[in-house]
Amino acid sequence: MKPANEAAAIGAIFEIGATMPRPSPGDRDGVLSMGEQKTMANFTLHDLEDRVRERAKASPDVSYTRKLLDRGVAHCAKKFGEEAVETILAAVSEDSGRLTEEAADLLYHLLVVLAARDIALSDVEAVLAARTSQSGLAEKASRKDG
Repeated sequence: MKPANEAAAIGAIFEIGATMPRPSPGDRDGVLSMGEQKTMANFTLHDLEDRVRERAKASPDVSYTRKLLDRGVAHCAKKFGEEAVETILAAVSEDSGRLTEEAADLLYHLLVVLAARDIALSDVEAVLAARTSQSGLAEKASRKDG
């Protein structure tokens, strides 16, 4: 389970129809200018990727993203794995609102892992696009690890 301040900070980033509030001391990655504030209707994974890369440049004193990256790829991957487990648990035992929140956390942590490895979301999209040229079963069978 996440500390309350972490869950609140991540939740605030993804809150539907809301804009980011000014954080209190100790909050992470929460300061957006008026021009940067978006509602969920306009928010994309590319926006989140941009935000992760922007926050990666900030001081670890004010950026949770920078703190994660400073601890290395293995730590970022561990956090991603923890979020994956939380998402799975929410999928089988919690309401759709909780699952949606955990899925948002999972996507954020995936983008942090990709940033830690200097892989762009567009690279992942290119792999997905290439896979659409055949059925899922055929594509899976064609992989080296089957």
